[in-house]
Parts: sequence; structure tokens; C-alpha cells
Amino acid sequence: MKIVITAGGTREYIDPVRYITNASTGKMGYALAKAAVEAKMQVTLISAPTSIEKPNVDKFIPVETSEQMYHAVRETLADCDCLIMAAAVSDYTPAKRSDTKLKKKQQKFILELKPTIDILSWVGKNKTKQYIVGFALEDKNLLINAQEKLMNKNLDMIVANSPEAIAADYSSIHIKTRQHDWKRYDSISKQESANIIISLLQSNIKHA
Repeated sequence: MKIVITAGGTREYIDPVRYITNASTGKMGYALAKAAVEAKMQVTLISAPTSIEKPNVDKFIPVETSEQMYHAVRETLADCDCLIMAAAVSDYTPAKRSDTKLKKKQQKFILELKPTIDILSWVGKNKTKQYIVGFALEDKNLLINAQEKLMNKNLDMIVANSPEAIAADYSSIHIKTRQHDWKRYDSISKQESANIIISLLQSNIKHA
């Protein structure tokens, strides 16, 4: 099975040295890559910057911005059997990036942002045979919002968790597919979560 996994938090540059990002560590995506390798899959990892050591995957594609991640996903989607979008892709990016470092001034600085490309929506509209797994990080109405994302973006599986999971060694996750009800797994490690997700998607693809 050929699988593509995205990981890490994208960087959206304001100028050559400053950027906006999020608190994603990339731990979940890298744990998924390890689980997929152990499951004898052919693994492509598309990774935004992290402090984690590069894993032993078949192909490693480093990216920084949401736009770069979008293009990497586009280039790898057609040839894969499964895509897991574990990366925390920025929802907004600066409307205009300065080519030179912005100087500090004693006045307010207003930064205009524009929406980034919705990679999951694009994937949901353009997938053919691929099994698509998305993640939903929600601070309220967790299962309701996650299920809406599952349906609206035409995913096959959704993994939902709360902001407490960010950078945590242990957390709870909820998993739902189109065919099955929610499954909850309490206080498990990132690697345990990854192993469960890979096992479930293998089973679901096998019985599809």
C-alpha cells in the first residue's frame, strides 16, 4: 500500500525572517509514518518544519508554507492509495509578503491576512480510489464539528481531539468513518494513536 502522510505546522512568512504559525509539533504525523513503515507500507512523508529526527520513510518531502504543502499533496495524490492529513495547515497567510525585513516603528502594525488553500477540500473533490483521513482539532462541539468536516470534505475517516492534545505525550482521540460510529481511546500515546489509526484504515480498505 502506498501512503502519503503530512505532518507539522506550516509557516506563513511576513518577511524573510518573520512568520506566523501554530503550536503543532509534528509528533502525530511522524508517529503515523513510523506505524505505516512498520506495517510494510510504502511511505511518503510531507513535512513542515519540526524538531523531530527525519524518519526512515521511502520518500521525504520537506515544505514550509501551506502553498508548498498543497503542491506536494497534489503531486503525490494520484499515485497513492491513502492520504493522512495530520499536518496543521495554517488557515490564513499574509496577503502581502515583504521581500525585506520590516523595520520596527513606534506605531501600530496592521497585518492583512487572506485564506490559504483548503487542501482537504481539494483532495475530497479530486480523489479517485484514495482513502482519505483527516484530523479535526476543536475546542467546542468536538464530535459535531468533526463529523461535519468528515462529510463536507468528502473524507473516509476523521480523527478528532481537543487543543490539550497539542505537544502532549498522552491524550484522548475520537475516530469515526463513514460506515461506523465514533470510537474513543482515552489517555494513549501518540504512537499508540498512530498504530490504531493505521490498523483501522488497513481494515477498512481491506473490507471496502
